[in-house]
Order: sequence, then structure tokens, then C-alpha cells
Amino acid sequence: MKSLKFKCLFVVLLALNVSFSQDKDEVLLKVGGEPIMASEFLRVYNKNLDLVKDESQKDIDGYLTLFTEYQLKLQEAKRLKLNEDKNYQREFTRYKKQLIKNYISENKVTDELVEEAYKRSNIDINASHILVRLDPSEKDTIAAYNQVLELRNRALKEGYDTVKAKMHNGETIFLEDLGYFSAFKMVYDFETAAFNTPAGEISMPFRTQFGYHVVKVNDRRASRGTVTAAHIMINLSPKDTLVNPEERINTIYKKLEQGENFEALAKQFSEDKSSANNGGKLTPFKSGQLSSIKFEDEAFGLKNNGDFSKPFKTDYGWHIVKRIDLEPIAPLEDVKENFVARVKRDSRSKLINEAMVAKLKKKYKINYNSEAKAYFVKILNEKFYSRAWEIPEDLNKTEAVFTINDRAFSYEAFAKHLFNSQRLYSNKKMPFATIVDKEFKSFFETSIFKYREENLEVENKDYANILKEYRDGLLLFDLMEKEIWNKASKDTLGLEAYYNDNKANYKWTDRVDVVIATSSDKSNLKKLRKLMKKGKSEDEIKEALNKGDEENVIFTKGIYSVNDPVLPSNFEVKKGLSDVYNNHNEAFHIIRVKEVLPARVKTLEEAKGRVINDYQAVLETNWVKDLYSRFKVEVNDDVLKTVKSKIGN
Repeated sequence: MKSLKFKCLFVVLLALNVSFSQDKDEVLLKVGGEPIMASEFLRVYNKNLDLVKDESQKDIDGYLTLFTEYQLKLQEAKRLKLNEDKNYQREFTRYKKQLIKNYISENKVTDELVEEAYKRSNIDINASHILVRLDPSEKDTIAAYNQVLELRNRALKEGYDTVKAKMHNGETIFLEDLGYFSAFKMVYDFETAAFNTPAGEISMPFRTQFGYHVVKVNDRRASRGTVTAAHIMINLSPKDTLVNPEERINTIYKKLEQGENFEALAKQFSEDKSSANNGGKLTPFKSGQLSSIKFEDEAFGLKNNGDFSKPFKTDYGWHIVKRIDLEPIAPLEDVKENFVARVKRDSRSKLINEAMVAKLKKKYKINYNSEAKAYFVKILNEKFYSRAWEIPEDLNKTEAVFTINDRAFSYEAFAKHLFNSQRLYSNKKMPFATIVDKEFKSFFETSIFKYREENLEVENKDYANILKEYRDGLLLFDLMEKEIWNKASKDTLGLEAYYNDNKANYKWTDRVDVVIATSSDKSNLKKLRKLMKKGKSEDEIKEALNKGDEENVIFTKGIYSVNDPVLPSNFEVKKGLSDVYNNHNEAFHIIRVKEVLPARVKTLEEAKGRVINDYQAVLETNWVKDLYSRFKVEVNDDVLKTVKSKIGN
């Protein structure tokens, strides 16, 4: 089974977006009787040209073969009715909902909100707040307002902490310290109030969906920016059975304090393989970007470039982090795309929705039924407040509440909307006219967005192309998984036969089973060698050479390829105890080779991953031949010549 990450990549690589002549588009080929236009082929060719590694496929004829095989696979997927599979339809619908967000937006309002959020992201605010809880639908709010105002006045006179100790009950009244936060960490209305309140002051009351608040701003500071750091990490469950993670990280820390080079120690001992060979250096990161708050705080807490932390533990292991550089927050143009996405996910998105509704009202022809609201006010009754109201049987279901262009939205649809909204008004004696007004606005907004979504493929060609390409790509992934990938991994007899016929392709290189002793002081290793020759254990040797707080030697053991970079370049492959190897990774080493493991053919289990991949390729080649025999392929040679002339191929 392929991973979800691979699945997404597979589908994305099929995204296409180039057009053929607007005035003349002809059928280039037919696959199983289904016509494919020249514009479709050119869109694929131009978009994917740089992704094709095989030079022969960059030639039109070569690429046409690749394109034809793609179309054959789509025809097979449809023949197998994979497009009717519920899981496929569910995943495609989920993607469609994500994609459409990029096309249904109000850019002017979005840009203003992005700029505001960016400016706020340059500032961290430390704040506390007072909240009097209030139901979002509550209209009579004067009591809650007065209560939070009274608490504000008491906080100004008695002190916030005093009032907190007396009044916080965690149910209706909350007085909480929120720590530092920046843009996007709080609901938008709260964030705005906090950023508009000077440090040391308490805001006037304001309302969010939670109730009435006042916010006390304790401090404002510049953003921590972007830090470039390196680290040494020891896994919580290391492969080296000699290693106790906490002891190992403390040993390395002592060596750092003794003046040994951080990068050299990272290369030798860090078990974060993605950074170890680069001296432990990590990709630059900002606050909130990593999954470990502890790691971020340690990195940002270092005051100077070159400083390193004491050992600390996260969910990933034990670390020592070194600060390399610290840069202020990036310019808006470099981070705008990320900010746009965050604004659209945030509570401030309701401002974008309101602007979009206004824009669509101008774009579409809207006709309202002037009698509709009064009719629905009339048919509501007291049962609505107890969620017992039923839609009247004599409802004129086909009557239009409003129309958008030629699409009518019926009384029946709005009645169902009201029926489903009853839960929002349970035991709330809100006037029916107010309820109908509020729910009409909600129903209209939902309807106009739905209309835009349903017609977007007609209105926006770019969206239509991307949606089609994802639809086909997702279908092709499911087909390949069913017909090739799963078969290759589950066909044990076929896999074993393929391995036996090709086992010469799967070999171990020469390897060694070793114990490596490492020190920054060559004289220590000379003493160590004598002790090792006497048969002393690693613990006995460490006890003899590591005096007090000094860590003079570290042991590592494992099975390595003779070309592994952990071994010196002049490593001698022979059983026994070596002489001292000088200055490998800026340290000295003695290596005991316990066993030399010569090159040999891997067992099927050892080579299984690669064997499966190779077997998949064979299965796919044979499968595609069968598809050519199942579906007739017809190429229009005259149109193909025209395509070639357009590309100059």
C-alpha cells in the first residue's frame, strides 16, 4: 500500500494547464472510442515537459506513447467502475472543497486582512482577560456587559490578580492569564481588541461568540523572528545497545564544555540522520513552526550566535541545540501565500464571506419573493423553541424564496433550513421575525455560494481543468494500487519467482561488525588500546579514562558498510584491533572489528522493498500490453503533424 504522501504527490504531478488553438481544436486520438482533443495533449505535454526524465519521451512521438498509456489506464478504471467507489468519491469531494476555496474569495478584503495580520505577526502580546460567558444568540446582553464592566473597574482598583482569586469560577466568569500570543492565536475580535489596547491598560468591554470580555495587556514585544540552529539528538530508543540516551547526551555536553567542536560531535553522534552529516544544522524556523514548543523555546532562548543549550528532552529524544543565526521576520512578499491561507481559515474569514456575497449579488441576477419572509414567520409556532416544529404538510414546496439567474431556491429548501436550525433556538424565546431574518441571511449566503460552486466549472476554465486533472489522477492512483502495487506485494509466489530469477541484482556490499572508540585526544586512545588488548570491557575502560567531569572517550558499535562515512576513509577491513585513526570527523578513533561480513546476495526478506518495486515495473509493462489489446487506439496523423508544427518538434 502506498503512503498518503506518495498518493498526493502522484496526483499533483498530473496537474495540467496549457491550451491549444482557440479557433481550431481537433481530435488527436481516440482510445476505446473516446475522443481526446489536441488541446488536451498539448496541455499535458507543455505542463509536464520538465517532469519527464526520459529524453525519448520529450519527443512528441515518445510522449504520445506515454499520454496514450495514461488514457488507456483511465479507460480501464472506468470499465472497472472505480469512479463509482464511495471512498474515491469521498476523497475527490474533499479535494474539491479545498480547491474551490482558492477561487471563491474577495481579494481586496483578503489583502487588507493579510496586511493587518502580517503587521500583528511582528508583535507578541502578553495578556490576561476577564470573560463573562454569554450565549451567542442572546440579544439581551446589558446584564453581562455591566458585569464585565464592574469586574474591569475592580481590576483597576484592587488589581487583576486579587479579583481573579475572588471571582474566577471557570463556568460563567473566567479570569485567565493567556501568556504571549500573536496573530491567528485568538479569535479575530479578541485579537483586534488586544492589539488595540496599549501595554499596561485594560480594554473596554467587547463581545465575541463566547461572551463579553475585557483584555488586560501586560506586555508587547517584537516577534522572535527566524532562528537558524544546529542540534545533536540522541533517540529515546537508540539502535546502539551500549547507549543510555540521557547518559550519552550528558557525555556529549561535557565534551562541548571541554571545548570540543559542536559540528564534529554532531557528525559523530547525532542520531538525527537528516542533519548529522551537516554538523546538525537545521532548516531555519519561526515560533510555532516546529512540533516541539520546548525545542523552540530552547533555541530562541539562546542569546548569542554560537551559544548552545544544556541537554533537554522532547518527545523525539534528548537534544543539545546551538544557535547559528537569528533573523527578524521575513518581508510580507515572502510569506504572503501562507498568510492568505491562514486568513481564510481564521474567524476573520466571515469578513471575506460578507464581501464575497456583496460581489456575487452584483454578478448574478437576484430576484426576491417579497411575501416569503412574512409567510415563514406565520407558519412558525411555539414548538420551534423545543425543537418539535414540523414543516406544514400544505407548504407550497415549489414556490421560490428567491432566484439566482435561472435557478430557483424553493420554499421547501428554506423550510428544511429552518427545521434544521431549531437546535440553535432551543428554549430561547426569540421573536419569529428575528429568527426568519437571521436564517434567511444564512440560507441566502449558503445558496449563493452553492450556486457559484456548481457553476464554477463553466465560469472558470482554469478551475475546470485542475478539477478534471485531479479527478483523473485520483482515479489512476486507485487503479494502479488495485492492479499493480497491491498485487506485487501480495503475490508471494510471483515475487519469489522473480527474486530467484534476478537475485544477482540484490547484493550486500562488504560490511563490518565493529566497536568504535572515539576521543579528541590521541593520547587517550593509546591508553585505551592497551586496555582493549587486555580484554577490558567498555565500562571498565570508561571508568579508567573518564576522570571526574571529563568525558575523554565514547564507544559506538554496529554493523556498517565498509564505505559508510562513520568509518575513516583509510579504514582497514580486517578482524581485530586497529591502530589509531587520525582526525576523522575532527577526532581520533580506534576500531575493533569483531567480524568481517563479506559481500553476498541478499535474502528475499532483506531485499524485499526493492524486489517489490522491480516486480511492479514488470507487472505494469505486461498489463499495459493487455490494455492495448482491450481498447482500440486511433491516432489522427494529420492533427499530429499540426501539433508537431506548433511545438517545432
